[in-house]
Amino acid sequence: MTTLTDDRRVRARDASPARYFYLNMSLACAATAFLGFAPTYWMPLARGALSASPVIHFHGFLFFTWTLYFVIQTWLAASGRVINHRALGIAGVSLATAMTIFGFLASVTSMKHAAALGQTDAGISFSIVPMSGIAFFAVVFALAIMNTRRPEIHRRLMLLAAVSILDAPIARWFLTFLAPSGPPGPPPVPVTIAPAVVASLLLVVAMVRDWRTEGRVHPVYIYGTLALLAVKVLNWPISETAAWHAFAGGILALAQ
Repeated sequence: MTTLTDDRRVRARDASPARYFYLNMSLACAATAFLGFAPTYWMPLARGALSASPVIHFHGFLFFTWTLYFVIQTWLAASGRVINHRALGIAGVSLATAMTIFGFLASVTSMKHAAALGQTDAGISFSIVPMSGIAFFAVVFALAIMNTRRPEIHRRLMLLAAVSILDAPIARWFLTFLAPSGPPGPPPVPVTIAPAVVASLLLVVAMVRDWRTEGRVHPVYIYGTLALLAVKVLNWPISETAAWHAFAGGILALAQ
């Protein structure tokens, strides 16, 4: 019994660097989300100068809650509180489901806002960005839940899910400091590719860590990053097709 206990302590000690790596990555994701939305959401909200629909506010609340939830979950895992980590995972399923629903509703709300500005086609084209983004997040999160008994896969999928929604806050800095002045409305779809590439640098950090500690990069990072970037790049040509305009335009027509 003493030997078994000692073995467990050794395994927990050896695993702690990996656990704390994911905690640090979750903190980086939370900081990116908060700082990214600071100039266009948090600061105007604090000044009372932000005008947005309740759907947008609740959408923002859910997504930022997710970043805090991710930090708490990685902290529980890093500190060895596995039972608490698993118990809180049930709440994560509910939170991710609500994020998916309100992510879709926020996309529809943005299309309605663009239509009110006389930019219906631009709004329909841009809607592919949030809709594909929340769909990718939902699929990756579902795969992570399916692999809870395979922690090496589970934790990497959870990081991939968290990084996949960081292009939105990063894009706010691009729009704030680099976008030319002009009338309000949805930006062109191609400008969303660069923020996605920047967000993916966090996955590159994780790949380097894998390579240095395990001598190889885990397939989740390789195929997950390629899939994430493929979705972001393909948004551009797909958003201009008649099929997408018929699909998203039909959703807009039902919402109006």
